[in-house]
Amino acid sequence: MSDSICIMPPRSRLPAGHEHLAQILFAQGFGARRECDGLVLHGLVQVRGEVVDDPDAVFPEDRLDLVVDGTPWVTHIKALVMLHKPAGYECSLKPGAWPGVHNLLPVPLRRRGLQPVGRLDQDTTGLLLMTDDGPLLHKLTSPKHHVPKVYEVTCKHPVTQAMCEQLLKGVVLDDDPMPVRADAAEPVGEGETTHLRLTLLQGKYHQVKRMVAAVSNRVEGLHRSQIGRLTIPDTLAPGQWCWVEDAAIVLP
Repeated sequence: MSDSICIMPPRSRLPAGHEHLAQILFAQGFGARRECDGLVLHGLVQVRGEVVDDPDAVFPEDRLDLVVDGTPWVTHIKALVMLHKPAGYECSLKPGAWPGVHNLLPVPLRRRGLQPVGRLDQDTTGLLLMTDDGPLLHKLTSPKHHVPKVYEVTCKHPVTQAMCEQLLKGVVLDDDPMPVRADAAEPVGEGETTHLRLTLLQGKYHQVKRMVAAVSNRVEGLHRSQIGRLTIPDTLAPGQWCWVEDAAIVLP
């Protein structure tokens, strides 16, 4: 008698860009696969306003409207978010004396391991981008792409036109013999002012503070207001975040 051979039927292929609901939740950072199965089985997941209790139900992976255990969520295969960074937070993945900016994100985004696009000092506020998209992270941080960043600077001493001209021409920092220049520099306000708006294409360590020091002034307050064409919405308070739907607005 010959041995019987059991042939498993091939697993049906999913439509392009689609995935099982539990796998979508897992990829979005809602927990381990078993936890995501449980969320669905217990009726804690709504898709487009309707409860779905089948973990293997198939849906589009991207831009899917969910409510997960009471939390509204729109899926993004690759996450790019804007954080209005307040003072007192570090951009390091392993913060030391100060809490990390990851603490300001919801748990699913923390689980996905979003990385800051560049860094802001703990006392610097303003626009911080975070992503889990490696190629996009490279584009946004590479000096080859010249992504402009705008800073609002409060200086200790009045800002003069001569200082701005020197910043535009270029200043030498203590660890680099090559002059570093601003793409734009202008006083902000009428008459004598301590406010400076500075646009940079590079991203060196403590660059704004060191450039201002090189023209015999000192930074007392620093806020990044713009990256590329992206600015902080008036409705986004310090400590809050939102999705950036189109990365092209950031790239030059």
